[in-house]
Amino acid sequence: MNSPLVLINYQNLMPGSRLVHRLEELGFRVKSASRSSSLADQVRELSPMVMVCDLEPDMDQNLEAIRTIKGDLQTQHIPILAYANLGDGFLEESARLAGATLIADRSGVLSQLPNLIDHILEVH
Repeated sequence: MNSPLVLINYQNLMPGSRLVHRLEELGFRVKSASRSSSLADQVRELSPMVMVCDLEPDMDQNLEAIRTIKGDLQTQHIPILAYANLGDGFLEESARLAGATLIADRSGVLSQLPNLIDHILEVH
């Protein structure tokens, strides 16, 4: 039996690569998405249990990808954990409006990952 798949989209190596390793330690198969422009297609093709998305540095492109995923009947059920440097609340609100299930601050996403994954799966 295969482990559940998590699709992760990141461009910053920290914490992106560490998140990949941590997800694998938690028992997930992990596939890294390379370009946000094809993110919705990859989600449709792979049908992951969860998607993890770094909102930066291509915030507009990543938010549009989340909107596309959440607007597609085939993929709208997939929970999305988005993370970024959250400061003034603008990015957090933008991610929520785009359809992210949960938004975490970059500084705590790695240490909180098991709890965040549990929470995102409970919400969905």
